[in-house]
Amino acid sequence: MTEREGTGTATVVGAGIAGLATAIGLRRAGWTVTVLERRTELERYGAAFGIHPTAQSALDRLGVGGALRAHAVPYRDAHIRTPDGRTLARLPLERIERKAGRPELLISRPYLLDALLAALDAFGDVPVKLGETVTDVAALAATQDLVVGADGIRSAVRTARFGARSGPRPVSTVAWIGIADFESPVHGETWGRGRFFGLTPVEPGRTNWYATVPVRGAEGSTGPTGRMGPAAPTGPTALIGPTARSAAAAEELRAAFAGWHDPIPRILDATDPATWIRYEMRHLHPALPSFVSADGRVAPVALVGDAAHAMTPNLGQGACTAILDADALTRAVAAAPPGPAALAAALRAYDRERRRSAQRTAFASRTLHRFMSTERTWLRDAAVRLLPG
Repeated sequence: MTEREGTGTATVVGAGIAGLATAIGLRRAGWTVTVLERRTELERYGAAFGIHPTAQSALDRLGVGGALRAHAVPYRDAHIRTPDGRTLARLPLERIERKAGRPELLISRPYLLDALLAALDAFGDVPVKLGETVTDVAALAATQDLVVGADGIRSAVRTARFGARSGPRPVSTVAWIGIADFESPVHGETWGRGRFFGLTPVEPGRTNWYATVPVRGAEGSTGPTGRMGPAAPTGPTALIGPTARSAAAAEELRAAFAGWHDPIPRILDATDPATWIRYEMRHLHPALPSFVSADGRVAPVALVGDAAHAMTPNLGQGACTAILDADALTRAVAAAPPGPAALAAALRAYDRERRRSAQRTAFASRTLHRFMSTERTWLRDAAVRLLPG
């Protein structure tokens, strides 16, 4: 998609991966774009995003592929293991690379955000306004040709246009993420009873890790592993400072994975608990009947990313689906001739391209979460051993 002149005005609500990528695509299509973000600063926490080759191609079309590859590392040779270190199966990374002709990539979230922000800054006329909370979507729509809801799982844009029937639903699991300052000799995931631990590369000399444990009181939870600090916030939070609460939470997480194979205990010991991120896993339920609203009475709305299909992180597809949404939406808009009828048709085309695909991915991720987190590990492990090598 090449930059062209246009007359449309769009406001993108949300300055995460989905929102920034959408703003880039709309501006390249010639639109006048503004980005509004309720936070006073962009979230800079770490964690690695897996970028599938299809999402890499989308970033190439948005002009950000080169910046991605400058900071990304390939993801290869990863396994699923038991807590004692026995290999159950290999992750299908080699098959992905053979089919696509390039590997899955891993990139630290701040690097991807920086690449997207740099691409916006290069236009010189796309303001990203921080500390802007959108409370009246109808009033905003009255001033724009298009409003894009990229404001996450608790999307105000989604609620205003589609109602509150679809919203965040917990899955009785607490997740933790962090980055350790040494390179793990092994990568992949270790599946235990009701919990799992993942290790991936992220950049030379560092290892990205993530862990999940059942919420206390949830069906199937056992022992102390659910007592992980304060009540779950509305989004990821760091354990700030060496407080008694954070120290206790860190010790409980370490206890949940004590005795697991090397280097899992060393990874936790080598990561400052003040940098750990904790959140309660949620997904969007029930699935939306449409990602767009374009009835002709007010400016149309399109949803992208978590606002449209927030999912559990088990397939590692959250960032990819957000990027694919942004690419598909802005390609459809760029191909449309001027006029509200053509724009409405373009949004319907976006919905046809993305909704079923994204919702299938979300369902598959939720199903995999149940499979990974089961208490019946013997049946799960036997099934995993049947996977092709």
